Amino acid sequence: MGRVPSPTTRSSLPLAAGLPLAVAAGLAIPLQGRINGALGTRLEDGIAAAVVSFTTGLILMVVISLILPKGRQGIARIVPAIRSRRFPPFYVLAGGIGALFVFSQSFTIGLLGVALFTVATVTGQTLSGLLVDRLGIGPGGKRSITGVRILGTVMTIAAVAWAVSPRFGGAGSDPATPLPILLAVLLPMLLPLAGGFLMSFQQAMNGVATQHYGTPIAATLVNFIAGAVILWLALLVKVLLAGPGQGLPSEWWYYLGGPMGCIFIGLAALLVRSLGVLVTGLGMIAGQLMGSLALDVAFPAPGTVVALPTVLGTLLTLGAIIIATLPWPRGAFRVKSAPLGRESGAKGR
Repeated sequence: MGRVPSPTTRSSLPLAAGLPLAVAAGLAIPLQGRINGALGTRLEDGIAAAVVSFTTGLILMVVISLILPKGRQGIARIVPAIRSRRFPPFYVLAGGIGALFVFSQSFTIGLLGVALFTVATVTGQTLSGLLVDRLGIGPGGKRSITGVRILGTVMTIAAVAWAVSPRFGGAGSDPATPLPILLAVLLPMLLPLAGGFLMSFQQAMNGVATQHYGTPIAATLVNFIAGAVILWLALLVKVLLAGPGQGLPSEWWYYLGGPMGCIFIGLAALLVRSLGVLVTGLGMIAGQLMGSLALDVAFPAPGTVVALPTVLGTLLTLGAIIIATLPWPRGAFRVKSAPLGRESGAKGR
């Protein structure tokens, strides 16, 4: 066990390189959500759509893991790492969180729309990002909850709500809407809220697993194996109770949701070592908003609204991330408060 790298060992990837990668990873989320939501509507079955997404992602990860030398090395380390309990064994079930998130995309986007789904997931993810960093669950160790990080979190939630506010004109927006209809909107929001809250834990668990597997390829593969098994079991139960559903569509683009998941799961597992869970999540949220804006402009869905608040809210999100990630407030305070004679001693600590 002494040869195993400590979970608090941080990668040397600088913030200037890691944060753009987190944003790039987030760009895949709205595209995956659009695909999985459309597939869930087409199949009239959120579980079946999630199964298709995870199965295609699993097939891709198996191919990548077998072709690349780094992937084969990672596969060889999976079982020894689990058997020696280098990390809690239940971390291999992190893919179940991904399965819940994909199912929430497939099941609720058609009910809530992208706007409410985005606000629910972002709220859950940013709040849990603070908690996970404070508990030190990720490979980067404990990261204190500072006032600046809290401000950045609150600003992010507010900015996302502002960015998607032009699309809030759906169910429940009429003051005269009956309570049952309001509940029909609020209750489904609990699913993406839970999925977003657990996503930070998934990223932390994958980051720890990546450290011991030696590559995010292996961690991503284990994610898709666990998620696919859970979803296939759920689909089997559903088929036994309700019978088979719709046949699979012939359009090729319905099957791109899984590959999109490979991108942001793998990058997130790599980046949490350097950036921490909160900053990685905030970067991905920025990419999510930018990707949603690009999709709405280039390939607008029915009822899509691209208004000034959407653009300004996206820019405010980027500002919130800058506030949450720059270390200058604490650094400036330490420099000012340290006595001159003890400056070198403070650095040594």
